[in-house]
Amino acid sequence: MRNEFTAIIERDGEWFIAYCPEIPGANGQGRTKEEARESLAEAIALILEDRREDCLRGVPPEAERETVVLT
Repeated sequence: MRNEFTAIIERDGEWFIAYCPEIPGANGQGRTKEEARESLAEAIALILEDRREDCLRGVPPEAERETVVLT
């Protein structure tokens, strides 16, 4: 499965900062644009993993769970 998100990268002095408008709270930083992009990707993955775990806590045991894939 392929996920694509928007990375907005800005220079802030000697650092690059990055954020993702689709994922509130996802931010990254680095000395290079690539470091900032990688940091942002890690933040996105952590946020999505946390949200998935949080949402699944309230699912009743008798509910059916299936996977939906976007192409």
